[in-house]
Amino acid sequence: MKSYLERQFKSLLKQEGLPAMEEEFKFCKDRKWRFDFAYISKQIAVELEGGAWLGKGHTGGKGFIANCEKYNQAVLEGWKVLRYTPETISRAPEDIKKLVNNLQYYVPS
Repeated sequence: MKSYLERQFKSLLKQEGLPAMEEEFKFCKDRKWRFDFAYISKQIAVELEGGAWLGKGHTGGKGFIANCEKYNQAVLEGWKVLRYTPETISRAPEDIKKLVNNLQYYVPS
């Protein structure tokens, strides 16, 4: 069963007319790392950071360090990773639209 935050995120995408994102996408062939949501062809990932105030699991010391490693590897592989908490999730559709728009006009040197 999906978490409330995941259901909220999917609802926000739909409300804003954005296409659905791939869920639980495994981006690294050498590790079991997955993104919560991804536009694979654009290498845009969304990570939902629930439990930010709990200080355990992914937000505890070991989990935080592991996430740093995961996110750094993602960037090294060309991914753009957006992270949201329950307090910031409402900004996700606007941020995704901006990022997609910026990618359309980016011309590498």
